[in-house]
Amino acid sequence: MAYINGVGLISPQKTAETKEFLSEIMEYKADYLKCIEPLYRPYVDPIQSRRMSRLIKMGIASAKMSLADAACTMPDAIITGTGLGSVEDTEKILGEITKDEMFLNPTPFIQSTYNTISSQVAIQLKCHNYNSTYVHRTFSFESGLIDGLMQIEEQTAANVLVGAIDEMTMNHLQITRRIGHWKMEPVNNLTLRETGTPGALAGEGAAFFVLGNEQHESTYAELKDVATCINLGGSFKPEIFLPDFLEKNGLSAYDIDLVILGVNGDVTCDPIYIQFADQFFPGKALAWYKHLCGEYHTATGFGLYIAANILKRQIYPGILHLNNIKPGKLKHILIYNQFRNVNHSFIVVRGC
Repeated sequence: MAYINGVGLISPQKTAETKEFLSEIMEYKADYLKCIEPLYRPYVDPIQSRRMSRLIKMGIASAKMSLADAACTMPDAIITGTGLGSVEDTEKILGEITKDEMFLNPTPFIQSTYNTISSQVAIQLKCHNYNSTYVHRTFSFESGLIDGLMQIEEQTAANVLVGAIDEMTMNHLQITRRIGHWKMEPVNNLTLRETGTPGALAGEGAAFFVLGNEQHESTYAELKDVATCINLGGSFKPEIFLPDFLEKNGLSAYDIDLVILGVNGDVTCDPIYIQFADQFFPGKALAWYKHLCGEYHTATGFGLYIAANILKRQIYPGILHLNNIKPGKLKHILIYNQFRNVNHSFIVVRGC
């Protein structure tokens, strides 16, 4: 386990502009939810910023936000999870290649690699410590969290900076729409579950967390454990996997006060969440969050931000309610996410 001592988040909500928790909810009718970006001048040198892609600037800014929140000047490790990396830079390179045979601009090529974000954060901080990037589709952020927990449990690091970052472009949206991943037309994010159509509402975001081995004044919650499972040929058995995972952490379904589900408005996959909740957590409070940030490979970063703030502030905003049950207490939260019934992940967070 580790303590979440700092949080930095850039998302389609005003999370970068204020430390208040979902005080003003943004409503959109769009093809995908785009991040509300802050002024980058406090985080990135304006001259350097000119050569940076939007994704890199979001990564650096959210990382520095989390470090400032935790009053940590230098992390012992930097770990990033990303499902797609810098899509915008990759598209620039491919566009220049197909346009004409000329010398290519090297900057988009250099920045199109997946580990660019972790590297740029390290360069900005002048950090020469452990640095790693995980590109495991919808397990990317969870893999980073597992690595961070291992670093702390093995006492090789006292403070670990773990990030989740992905961006969306119209080109990528149109391509992946063809295989049924997204809504075929713009929808309202606040009435997402009422659409009754296949496909999710796409989104993007940059979230960083400072995990520490000690509790501080800034501590949000305790990250107890993370688990992932790939469902190949029906091999995922939640009736076995979930009780074992909870028992490993000295818990049972009864101890979970709130279940945060990755419901995203896709009528083909959302029933998996409802069946899961009905089977294992009847009568428990259920929450969702992807109507606020959209669906993307590392959207569980936004989910962890939600869980950490609920536990720290002991408030449960109505915009998150998936059912009408209100928990009597807020001590243990389970975050459950799945991607098209293939990648399943669980995160347990405990209040301090």
